[in-house]
Amino acid sequence: MGSQQLLLIVLGCIVVGTGVALALLFFGSSAEQANKDALTQDCLKLISTAQAYFGKPAMLGGGDHSFKGITIRDCGMAMNEKGVGQNLTGTFAMVDITDPTLSVQAVSNTNAAQTVTVTIDMRESTPEKRLSVEYTGW
Repeated sequence: MGSQQLLLIVLGCIVVGTGVALALLFFGSSAEQANKDALTQDCLKLISTAQAYFGKPAMLGGGDHSFKGITIRDCGMAMNEKGVGQNLTGTFAMVDITDPTLSVQAVSNTNAAQTVTVTIDMRESTPEKRLSVEYTGW
């Protein structure tokens, strides 16, 4: 009887250990995907606000059909001393402002090699063609 009980205990430890390892693996990939989604959502929010800035007349504080002079602050995010926005998910910067195109890049707080870049080109006729999203390091 002793050897059977020992065999069941060892087998139980193997099954539980495998289950815990798989759960950690799935949780890790879910956390990474959640961070990627949050960065993308924040970039899209900034781009959406920038699009409103683009269409607003200059006398109302907008760009008057230009992205020239736009900052992260104009898009509703506070800037730090380096001139970039930051929140719990990442650091955000406007990396390419060439009228009528604007790119916002987010760098993940958990892994600096992981970035999301969202670009809007106001010359395109439809919203589907205007936006592009690029992921690096994921």
